[in-house]
Amino acid sequence: MSSTESSFTSVEVCAGAGGQAVGLHGAGFRHLALIEIDTNACETLKLNVESKPDWRGCRVIPADLTQFDPAELALEPGQLDLLAGGVPCPPFSSAGKQLGQDDERDLFPTMLRLVDYLQPKAVMIENVRGLLEPPLKFRDYRENFIKRRLLEADYVICGWKVLEACDYGVPQLRPRAILVAMKREYAGHFVWPDPAESELVTVAAALSATMRKRFGTSPEGKAAYKLWSGKAKRGVAPTLVGGSKKHGGADLGPTRAKNAWLKLGVDGHGVANELNEMTDPDRDLYGERGPKLTVTQAALIQGFPKNWKFSGRKTAAYRQVGNAFPPPVAEAVGKKIISALEAGMQNPSPARPDTEEPGSDVLFEIPAPSASVRTKVVDRGRDREGAVVG
Repeated sequence: MSSTESSFTSVEVCAGAGGQAVGLHGAGFRHLALIEIDTNACETLKLNVESKPDWRGCRVIPADLTQFDPAELALEPGQLDLLAGGVPCPPFSSAGKQLGQDDERDLFPTMLRLVDYLQPKAVMIENVRGLLEPPLKFRDYRENFIKRRLLEADYVICGWKVLEACDYGVPQLRPRAILVAMKREYAGHFVWPDPAESELVTVAAALSATMRKRFGTSPEGKAAYKLWSGKAKRGVAPTLVGGSKKHGGADLGPTRAKNAWLKLGVDGHGVANELNEMTDPDRDLYGERGPKLTVTQAALIQGFPKNWKFSGRKTAAYRQVGNAFPPPVAEAVGKKIISALEAGMQNPSPARPDTEEPGSDVLFEIPAPSASVRTKVVDRGRDREGAVVG
């Protein structure tokens, strides 16, 4: 089912540069609106949405979500199929203070107010794994605020699960906590995507074409490409870190991440200019630590399609990429949501008994990498900044 034929509609909040939107579009959802506050990200969304016929009818709405009036969407309660969003991660990130609901950036209450107003058939909320682990830190907030609010709005919690991006064809370690809730006639049909259906994609596989183009056909370039390729074949990348406007320029993350990138033949101490811009080969390609990635290449590591463009200067564009939700993961979950919606329309399902009441973390699952991935990687425990290198 193509997106142009889809009868399943979606609205996305905190849309960023469109990672989740791209994935859900690929799954078969027709976006009615993408809501985002960041100026550069809004320009990125407009640049892509307005140039693609199969995104026709999708509005990009620049707005502070806390001030947004959902009446502007002109949707009747229950009309929308999916409300999705990646609410801000800093309140729950292990890299921050983990203030949770006490952090002014926590938008779960705002997201839940939109759920109450729109009454979509399905809800999908994405965040960092820190929201679920350690299990007890935010348990009261998960159980007695988020989960209870959804149950009171007559939703069934289908699960709150950490999905590892490299299990779904993304050449990067990027664990994300995904919450799926659905109206009860659909919820019994929802199943999580199976990691076994996807193959491991290495950094070399993702970047080989663009690296060949950057190095060119000179003897020096061919030798440098061969050296890089041999290292990049070893595994998947560490988690890309987008950072914030308050902290420095663009690089590929903290020291552990940079060391992991070095093992993959990449210099993580900066981001290279694109080929059509002023470039410094000695700095961007032939430094002692290897080539730096361009924004385009970072986007491929994040799982964006090659034709998705990013607005803004290099640092602003890289931050959009680094903070994005990998499209293939969103697509995998989105397809399962559509399958559940289709099945529920034909055969409404009763709610599953283990989803009826808050009070148990049985639905919060933090899996190890899939067996297919574990056969090719070294187990690094909880160090998700380090690349998986076999």
